Amino acid sequence: MLYTSGTTAKPKGVPRRQRAERAAALAHVAQNLYRSGERTLGVMPLYHTMGVRSLLAMSLIGGTFVCLPRFDVARALELIEAEKITNLYLVPTLYHDLVHHERFKKTDVTSVRKIGFAGASMTDGLLKQLQAAFKPELFVNHYGSSEIYTFTIDQDAPKKPGSAGRAGINQMVRVVRLGAASPDETAPPGEEGEIIALLQSDESFEGYWRRPEADAKALRQGWYFTGDTGAFDTDGDLFVTGRVDDMIITGGENVSPVEIESCLSLHEAVSEVAVVGLPDERWGKVVTAFIKRRAPVEQEGLDRHCRNAGLANFKRPRRYVFVETIPKSPVGKLLRRLLVAGEYEPERNAPQSRGTAA
Repeated sequence: MLYTSGTTAKPKGVPRRQRAERAAALAHVAQNLYRSGERTLGVMPLYHTMGVRSLLAMSLIGGTFVCLPRFDVARALELIEAEKITNLYLVPTLYHDLVHHERFKKTDVTSVRKIGFAGASMTDGLLKQLQAAFKPELFVNHYGSSEIYTFTIDQDAPKKPGSAGRAGINQMVRVVRLGAASPDETAPPGEEGEIIALLQSDESFEGYWRRPEADAKALRQGWYFTGDTGAFDTDGDLFVTGRVDDMIITGGENVSPVEIESCLSLHEAVSEVAVVGLPDERWGKVVTAFIKRRAPVEQEGLDRHCRNAGLANFKRPRRYVFVETIPKSPVGKLLRRLLVAGEYEPERNAPQSRGTAA
């Protein structure tokens, strides 16, 4: 029994049959080009789909699973060097913590030839940092879920930043129009909609644990409605833009937080960023960026950065909030709902946001 992360609502139980787990592990081996004798760092919790997948994958190929029961950046770096770790499979947050730790530059990470990430979108800034830091032979963006392990795979993530690639070995995916009732209401390339996946996949679950209302919402006509938003480009590659529940409707326009976060992540003074919509009498929701700074920068400088980067006017944050930390789940997923609820720690001595010009 796995449990969803609960980023937008109460976690749901996901019963998994052994054959589905084995199919997912085999697909993980193939899609990450693992070979006999691989060595991975067991960081992700074993109650999480990424953690159990790493363990099963190593068992299938006679590999080594170096278990780190509680994530500690310094200890993780020690193990990577001492145990000659060959591949890493982590959420973006943990990669961020590794490459920004003071010991990273002194650690020999040359044994790591394959890196993969899942669980959340990776900002363009972090993507570039990891490519430069590890120079991996394979850099995989795995897009999936607890319910159906694999949706899509991109085996060269830096080549097309933001792309989640194409359907995995066991899968078929579509993008349907937002609010679609049928899996046949597909959206054309370039149009943002809801991502759905075929339930006939060998990796698929069969329904939530004692949550009929969740089944009714997510399982329709043989397809799993993921609750994620995204769009195909003209090449047929999928871009995941966020969650349906995270979509910001401001002044009648639909705004996805992920694009804005990637833009702001490229500013050298930004350590971490999260974007949400906060209630506003005039706009309905106002685009608000929560920033953890690594160097001095004010909201005027950040707004100028967004303008210079070509971010559409209606997508630019109108408010900036500087915080001590960005709230995350135990497995490193961003918890936007806590920011919306005001459950965060403002940066000490941070300036109050005055909003930005239209």
